[in-house]
Amino acid sequence: MSAATAATAGTEVRRPGRWRGIGTLTRAELALTVRRGESVLLTLVIPVTLLVFLSQVPLLPTADRSVNRLLPGLAALSVLSTAMVGLGIATAFERQQGVLKLLGVTPLTRGGWLAAKLGAVLTVEALQLAILTIVAALLGWRPGGRVWLTLPAVLAGTAAFAGIGLVLAGRLRAETTLAAANGLYVLLLLGGGLIAPLDVLPGAVAAVAELLPAAPLTELLVWALGSGGAPGAGHVVVLAVWAVAAPLAAARLFRWQPG
Repeated sequence: MSAATAATAGTEVRRPGRWRGIGTLTRAELALTVRRGESVLLTLVIPVTLLVFLSQVPLLPTADRSVNRLLPGLAALSVLSTAMVGLGIATAFERQQGVLKLLGVTPLTRGGWLAAKLGAVLTVEALQLAILTIVAALLGWRPGGRVWLTLPAVLAGTAAFAGIGLVLAGRLRAETTLAAANGLYVLLLLGGGLIAPLDVLPGAVAAVAELLPAAPLTELLVWALGSGGAPGAGHVVVLAVWAVAAPLAAARLFRWQPG
């Protein structure tokens, strides 16, 4: 057997093991998510509860209570809660407790660890969106012809918010990450266009919100899932920049060991 053939054979032997390792870790991440009551509350219970409550109780202006407006915002909230809050907090505690350090002595590479994390995040998001759309359909929502745009919007939003969550987790103590992630969650929930449109916010607040990833993600999802018009080019550019810049910042700033 030639050296090239041997190298190829070795690659073929190692590759299934690597993918099995990623799959195993992805399943473990999903199991841990289910066992964490606060994660289930944050990612599954709160968005569905808000969808039902806000569509039935007149706390918002009448025009904003339609399921067509609430569903896209709560879909964006689901991405925010899973990709930034859930991923960031869990990773921060794993880092502080030395779990990430142990990866250095396992066959699973850092890239494999990240793939497993993102696989778990995307699986939870898919479950969230499925539940939200089923409940929304029961409340009167009907899909239009642009539902397929939900996928690229969610992927871009996931990249942006996961990058932010990993920056927090990789630079701050776990307790600080917990506070910072939850603080950002509340701020973006109230002022990021997720529940009420930006035009009901003060001008300065709305201007800042449009530069953050939550508002453009919501606008894209309103176009895909709701009855709104096409988002402006600025929204697409802002979300695309966050989707690229946040993961790059996480790759550069993330520290695998606490210190």
